[in-house]
Amino acid sequence: MVEEVKKKNPIPSLAGYGGVRSLQKKLERSTTLQQNREAVSYSLLCMANTKLTDIMEWDEQGNIKVKPSKDIPDHALQAIKSIKSNTKVDKEGNSYTTLDIELWDKVGVLRLLAKASGLLDNPEESDKPSVLGINIRAPEVIDHGESTEETGSDQSDTRS
Repeated sequence: MVEEVKKKNPIPSLAGYGGVRSLQKKLERSTTLQQNREAVSYSLLCMANTKLTDIMEWDEQGNIKVKPSKDIPDHALQAIKSIKSNTKVDKEGNSYTTLDIELWDKVGVLRLLAKASGLLDNPEESDKPSVLGINIRAPEVIDHGESTEETGSDQSDTRS
């Protein structure tokens, strides 16, 4: 017979909480991200910090030369999305090769890093409306059974 081996679930039970499914999915994703967090952030930082001069160089006449792969730093290699080599023939029959190097979108990577670090988040205080505690009480109504004419003759003027 085949024995079943029960795997321990690293996610604690969330029974009794509302929105359990979405919370469980977030927790499952977070364990994977937690294990690879530093590698992901390193790769994103490499893509964000790569310069064209890490991959190619040019002279005063505008002649562009791609550096040999052994001379390109590792952080710049991570920023390369694709490399295409095309051999073409011109009208005279001469063949020439073009090299297309595509890098990952630097603005998109910087935006992702800014969002992950919290730079794009609005401060919590600016989103909340100002709440003032105002207590309004109606004036108290005091009902005097006597009229002012009856008590007016007994009062004297105390102003000096």
